[in-house]
Amino acid sequence: MNFKELIKSNQNNVRSIIRLITKETNEDLEQEVYVKVWKNAGKYTEQGAFKSWINTIAKNVSKDYLKSKQKRNQDCLTNDEEIINTVKDKKSTPELRLIVNDRQKRITQAINSLKPKFKEVIMLCEIYGYSYEDAAFKLKCPTGTIKSRLYNAKKELAVMLKDLM
Repeated sequence: MNFKELIKSNQNNVRSIIRLITKETNEDLEQEVYVKVWKNAGKYTEQGAFKSWINTIAKNVSKDYLKSKQKRNQDCLTNDEEIINTVKDKKSTPELRLIVNDRQKRITQAINSLKPKFKEVIMLCEIYGYSYEDAAFKLKCPTGTIKSRLYNAKKELAVMLKDLM
């Protein structure tokens, strides 16, 4: 059996294993599996089926990929934490608190001045964190209506609060 036939006969199986373990389609991993098979073909002992040997290589390559991916993610988190720790904490001054409180009052007044249907959508989606679907269910209207009202409410708020932006 030549190498092209070997790839063709095992391709679906190798892809399935990689997808099952990594939860993604990754042609680079597939290629890595075949390179390892090619490099280590001389080490294969006929103790089990050749297909099982290739499957084991595919599993190991996929697991190694996940380990390295986790390490990269962990490194990114570590770097982010270090950056956050190096940022100086700005002390809250009375002046800053006054500005923040004034800003919050203005935003509250602007929301309260909206039409009731806009106000309730802003409150549900932006303040209470409802999804469009949950807000639609609560208000007994279509999801599209929620999206439209939210868009129009934000547009009105942007006009009212343009000096704060």
